[in-house]
Amino acid sequence: MRIPLSWLRESAQVPAGATAEDVMADLVKVGFEEEAVHRPTDALRGPVVVGQVLSLVKEPQSNGKTINWCQVRVVPEGQEQTLTGKGIDPSGVQGIVCGAHNFVEGDKVVVTLPGAVLPGDFHVSARKTYGHMSAGMIASVRELGIGEDHDGILVLSRIGLDPEIGTDAMELLGLYDEAAEINVTPDRGYAFSIRGVAREYAHATGTVFTDPASKVNAPASLTGGYGVKINDDAPIYGNPGCDRFVARTVRGVDATRPTPPWMSSRLRLAGIRSISLPVDISNYVMLELGQPLHFYDQDKLSGDIVVRRAVVGEKLTTLDGKERALDPEDLLITDDSGPIGVAGVMGGASTEVSDATSTVLIEAAHFEEVSISRSRRRHKLPSEASKRFERGVDWQVANIAAQRAVDLLVELAGGTADETGTDVGTAPDAVSIALPADFAAQRIGIDFTEEQIVTSLEDLGAVVEKSDGGWTVSAPSWRQDLETKEDLSEEIARLVGYDQIPATLPVAPPGRGLTRVQQQRRRLIQSLADAGLTEVLAYPFVSKAANDTFGVAEAGAARTAVKLANPISEEHGYLRTSVLPGLIEVAKRNHSRGFRDLALFEAGLVFLPGESVGTASIPPLGVKPADEVLDALYDGVPAQPLHVAAVLTGHDSPAAAGHTPRLWDWADALDIARLIGDVLGVEVVVAQGQHQAFHPGRAAQLSLRTGEVVGYAGELHPKLLAASDMPARSVALEINADALFEAAADVIVARHISTFPVATQDVALVVPQEVPADAVLAALREGAGELLENVALFDVYAGKGIEDGKKSLAFGLRFRANDRTLTADEASAARESAVAVAAERFGAVQR
Repeated sequence: MRIPLSWLRESAQVPAGATAEDVMADLVKVGFEEEAVHRPTDALRGPVVVGQVLSLVKEPQSNGKTINWCQVRVVPEGQEQTLTGKGIDPSGVQGIVCGAHNFVEGDKVVVTLPGAVLPGDFHVSARKTYGHMSAGMIASVRELGIGEDHDGILVLSRIGLDPEIGTDAMELLGLYDEAAEINVTPDRGYAFSIRGVAREYAHATGTVFTDPASKVNAPASLTGGYGVKINDDAPIYGNPGCDRFVARTVRGVDATRPTPPWMSSRLRLAGIRSISLPVDISNYVMLELGQPLHFYDQDKLSGDIVVRRAVVGEKLTTLDGKERALDPEDLLITDDSGPIGVAGVMGGASTEVSDATSTVLIEAAHFEEVSISRSRRRHKLPSEASKRFERGVDWQVANIAAQRAVDLLVELAGGTADETGTDVGTAPDAVSIALPADFAAQRIGIDFTEEQIVTSLEDLGAVVEKSDGGWTVSAPSWRQDLETKEDLSEEIARLVGYDQIPATLPVAPPGRGLTRVQQQRRRLIQSLADAGLTEVLAYPFVSKAANDTFGVAEAGAARTAVKLANPISEEHGYLRTSVLPGLIEVAKRNHSRGFRDLALFEAGLVFLPGESVGTASIPPLGVKPADEVLDALYDGVPAQPLHVAAVLTGHDSPAAAGHTPRLWDWADALDIARLIGDVLGVEVVVAQGQHQAFHPGRAAQLSLRTGEVVGYAGELHPKLLAASDMPARSVALEINADALFEAAADVIVARHISTFPVATQDVALVVPQEVPADAVLAALREGAGELLENVALFDVYAGKGIEDGKKSLAFGLRFRANDRTLTADEASAARESAVAVAAERFGAVQR
């Protein structure tokens, strides 16, 4: 919200010398955030004065242009020029070359004299041009920075001004004013007005506030005006979309009259472009009182106005010239011809006020926040009106705002107001809040006095009545956000002063610290970082193709994903079902920037929808839903397990003298998977696997001992790497961490470490080519018995000396007893027992 200081001073006691920075510093005390300062004099400096064109000689030029050689008086005749400087003529008459042709002799114009600086750091000086010494410039509104019109210079009579020659034009046009811009949070919509900000400034400074609404003499009741009916047969959450509609008529309006400079100047500083007098008046009243208005050309209306919901198939061409398909949830303003506006958002083109309009119908209505917010988002149609309505507008100010608009149309546009009017609707119930005497102190930590509490609430505009054990507080109509005693406590703290709240460290509540899953997650992520991998975070939004490739192991298999209703990009319109797509994008981006040797990992949620997502309806606000409603909501939320994924590309270490780095390969991906299992105390079973995103022959399936598949690891598919411009033989893994957390024991018990020596035995077994090495290893582990401490595969060979269709697997077996030193015979017997089981299951033969 931009606040012109001259406007703010009409309702609050802002010191004469206060700057926009001073005002913002005061407003910060009551919870607003500083945004910016808007000060025309930062870009425009004088001397800029009113001049009168004495003579104008048109001189055609060789380049085809015609310039005007003008003599312009900038000091009243008979008076001396008091300004000095190079190029300023002491006679008070300046010779100026001008290329515009929209003025004549006798016109009063704005003259920038030598020494002036215009927006864009343009310095005005006397210079020779077109054969003349031009000492100054006759300015357009664009050159002055007060508009976009650059077709001709600013003729003051056309904006209703006839000032004395030599008058300071910057003061005349309100260019010495400045505006403070603050950020208004969604719960404080009342502050989108001078009325609301002035009240807050008075709170911050302890000065007197004068409500601008109190200066308007509005009739106590209105009857006999234009016909209006409210017919909302489909209210959202049971709240009618419109609960008040005030209509007033002003006849004989001259819509072509210029907007007075004081009004256009304030609107400009407030960030609103001056368009026409009727439009400017509606915007001015909205900024002053916070009540959006809409003006209709009454002669274009047919029949009574009806406020209703849209019908399927209805369309409306709005003021921006676009035809919009309406939704049955849209709240409309209609007449006998059909829709003439989307309520609270934007009016229709068919009833727009134009220069030919003579009878204006003023609408000042109160619309329900949710209806307006949904329509604004649905049609992607933000407006100053919708910004206020969706945050809440004062129900009581509608008739006052309508009267203020009537007064301005009569004063500035020469209209005549009808004595009749329309005011239909039902006032909302007043909000009454019970505030225990000690509640605010308990919540805030300050022992507020009774005077502080009562004064703060009354300053807000609330009605405070003493009750047993505290007070009963009736919130003011412009503070719809005040609904609970917690809200009142926050307001008391805000107005007494946040700086009064003592700084104390909170006491940690008793408990057992992190949960089991939180501990596991931290341990897992830390172990991967300790192993040399770098943690990254990727966007959870992916393409349909990425989910189809990584979301299921088999190409073409059924896969469901959550589609975003309003994605940032249509190319990334789904929630991920795998972490790998985003991780690969991160690796690809790093490769494009010259980083080739990468070991990246991410721990993040994936989104796996069930048969149904969401619920048929949303529970109403303000009431705790029943247990079955909550259960239905939770059932509609997709499963979101934590997955851990890693991508390894390039080499495992930097090259150095005497050191040749090794390329990452599929075995490294398996080692990381095993590391994850070891850290969590879960055995990860590795077996030959197939996944469409991985190399057909270099992929492993990761499972639990129960047989549940928890992930895949190995070399990424060559076609996928080529499509992503990734190095060949890049490897990756992804594992369901939540499944491992669930399978892990509550307490991991360390194994007993024997002090007796180990006995090592090696064995090489020839088995059919299709037999997985992990299956043979499991057989050896089972057959070796309790003396076996560890078994590991250290060589795979197929070739000369090995029968076709077979391979040789070499295993190292480590035996150890807890109570004695093993003999060679005991170790050999255990090895032979292990080989026997492998031979029985797979026909394994020792080499």
